[in-house]
Amino acid sequence: MSKITRRDFVKAATAATVLVGTSKTGWAGANERVRVAVMGINGRGRSHLGGFAAVKDTEVVTLCDPDARLFKPRVEEYFTRQNKPAPRVEQDIRRVLDDKDVDAVSMATPNHWHALGVIWACQAGKDVFVEKPMTHNIYEGKKVIEAAKKYNRVVQHGTQLRSNPGFQEGIQLLKDGAIGEVYMARCVCYKWRPDIGKAHPGNPPEGLNWDIWQGPAQEQPFMVNERGEGAYVHYNWHWTWAYGNGDIGNQGVHQLDAARWGLGVDVPYRVASMGGMFLWDDCKEVFNVSSTSFMFKGQDGKDKMMTLEVRPWCSNDEAGGRSFGVLFYGSKGFMSFPNYEGYQLFEGKDNKLVKENNKGGDVNHYRNFIDCVRARNPEGVSAPPIEGHYSSALSHYALTGARVNRVLEIDTETMQVKNDEEANRLLTRVYREPYVVPEVV
Repeated sequence: MSKITRRDFVKAATAATVLVGTSKTGWAGANERVRVAVMGINGRGRSHLGGFAAVKDTEVVTLCDPDARLFKPRVEEYFTRQNKPAPRVEQDIRRVLDDKDVDAVSMATPNHWHALGVIWACQAGKDVFVEKPMTHNIYEGKKVIEAAKKYNRVVQHGTQLRSNPGFQEGIQLLKDGAIGEVYMARCVCYKWRPDIGKAHPGNPPEGLNWDIWQGPAQEQPFMVNERGEGAYVHYNWHWTWAYGNGDIGNQGVHQLDAARWGLGVDVPYRVASMGGMFLWDDCKEVFNVSSTSFMFKGQDGKDKMMTLEVRPWCSNDEAGGRSFGVLFYGSKGFMSFPNYEGYQLFEGKDNKLVKENNKGGDVNHYRNFIDCVRARNPEGVSAPPIEGHYSSALSHYALTGARVNRVLEIDTETMQVKNDEEANRLLTRVYREPYVVPEVV
């Protein structure tokens, strides 16, 4: 399959005129509320509940999670205490997608559910806000893009920095030549990730539908820690190959997305990555320390370089005094993007700070999504699925290169690794019925 371009995506989204599925086929009126179902109500799902609550004329009407134990505390915190009507609660996403009164869904599930959830939602006529990384592997990215185009759905990737005015201003300054010729971006991702202990097979707790939670992943036993609690449910799944993508996909995809945006690049032609499990002898599987270099051809035909470092524990701060961020280097100076909101611009040999802007907040991203839902404007989202695909792909290449322990030479049209069957097998997965990401969406 050839690479999908932004022009292809926008052209198809604009040309589509028939909306299919089980929700409204057109927006009924300017004063009608957008009704949202939140899929996954732990971790980032709680942020979604707060984010949509802050957007005018938007109502969360359904909570969906395989773990029914979460329903009571979430309803109490976000609805009862706010004097809001109690939402519907449901463990199975398929039943939510059958509800004609749900206009949009937000996917805050573990990573292995992201792509399938988006595809099913698009097929059901729902618009989708999907957390990062958009995909668990590269194959899924192409399928999400195809589904969004085919069903003319609004799909927003959860890289919220793209909706913040301060960040947008900084990227525009880069493109306008504020630091001269930009040749490199350096991403850092240093998060505090402790030892999570050993794990052994146990029994899922009452109230957790373990079959639905596993979804597209091959069936595995429910793992518990020394205290008899779920070892991976509800957060440490990030560090298992079946469900997560480590901190590269959890946090690093934000930095990779910003770096791609600033450099103006899509698919790398070479990836060199090393990684391993350092410090802890626990039940994590995905590397907790890694160092990756990406090489791209820029729009000017010149090489552009990107690097990403991931560390899990004691570390110096970088990128402007933060533990995650992006630094861009140019012929006249450098720029630091130390958060999701904005930038600092430094000039010359003496690194003189000459300009900065930190204007932004997560609500901008939710509002942008809802505005596009109401306007039926798929191409108006700040973080369309094609950008989510490219940025998520970088995390997948990084992990794959480290797993096979060799440099990956990438065909930038097919996004496959040249002459490397082992690496390419890691860019997709074997799905479990009936939770299959289809070849034809």
